[in-house]
Amino acid sequence: MKERVVIAMSGGVDSSVAAAILKDEGYDVIGISMQIWDYSAESHALSGAEGSDKFGTCCSLDDINDARRVAEKLGIPFYVLNLEKEFKRDVVDYFVSEYMRGRTPNPCVPCNQRLKFDMLLNYAIKIGASKVATGHYAKVVEKEGRYFIKRGVDRSKDQSYFLFNLSQEQLKRAIFPLGDYTKSDIRKMAKSFGLNVAEKEESQEICFVPDNNYEDFIRKRVDEYRIEEGEVVTTDGEVIGRHRGLPFYTIGQRKGLGISYERPLYVSEIDLENNRLIVGESDSVVKREFIVENVNWSIPQLITSMRALVQIRYRHNASEAEINLTNNNTVKVIYDEPQRAITPGQAAVFYLEDTLIGGGWIKEVI
Repeated sequence: MKERVVIAMSGGVDSSVAAAILKDEGYDVIGISMQIWDYSAESHALSGAEGSDKFGTCCSLDDINDARRVAEKLGIPFYVLNLEKEFKRDVVDYFVSEYMRGRTPNPCVPCNQRLKFDMLLNYAIKIGASKVATGHYAKVVEKEGRYFIKRGVDRSKDQSYFLFNLSQEQLKRAIFPLGDYTKSDIRKMAKSFGLNVAEKEESQEICFVPDNNYEDFIRKRVDEYRIEEGEVVTTDGEVIGRHRGLPFYTIGQRKGLGISYERPLYVSEIDLENNRLIVGESDSVVKREFIVENVNWSIPQLITSMRALVQIRYRHNASEAEINLTNNNTVKVIYDEPQRAITPGQAAVFYLEDTLIGGGWIKEVI
């Protein structure tokens, strides 16, 4: 009997080719799209008019239809799983609350952990599937009874960073068919499989924020009285302007500050307690030390300290650092060389060469 695998299909070229690869490899493949957001309602709320189901994002109704057509082409069963309630609870509410706390969230991490490798995996098991596959550019390997994620061959597309929080049980049941391919390989394969999404553009922004308008998205989900204007203050203590509300800024930001100054200024600190936006020159956002909490290890837990490559955002080049354990799941990271815009709320992910060994959430910069 063929091993049954559920493939999460977004309607994009990556997950579509992943499904085709799995079928070619002899798996009993079942395609699943997750309906996670009411795009029609979101469009109407933001524009005040009837809108398209398409916002330059992923996971729209148009994308689900693309996934359905790919499944038909491949001759595999296809279903839509409604996870709107769970997505709002685990991803959208987290996204908004983190900004309200003066932090910069990374919603792709809980989306992968809670939806794709928790709820979707539970559904897969119910229908007799042993594993869940996705179109991530990453690999999973087993060594001495433990499972590790490795970077994908295409380093420009590597998505291992977003998967750091997967448990050992989730990794055991994960398949990433694209780990050994480049993006150009995948587009060529899509054409060879005759898939209609071969030239489909990639989603570049947060999938549930229409037009990448974070401010409007947050404002419509928070009572207005909770977002207050306040002072913009330099690192020297000089008040030089007003901010629109702290949730609308992030560490290292330069554009959109709404202030005029003789030199370029960047967001250096978000002072939630005093409702102040602290800005400074370029060197004010360059730091070496920070605290990472809620660390999830792929290796047996760190005992005291170790050296590793540490990546602090998706497009950051992981850099050499020392990692020191402070308690069971909190560490202090000290970079060899200072790094720009170490941002509370973002993930810090640890690697030994190309192997992901752990990661957690940036709590504070020292």
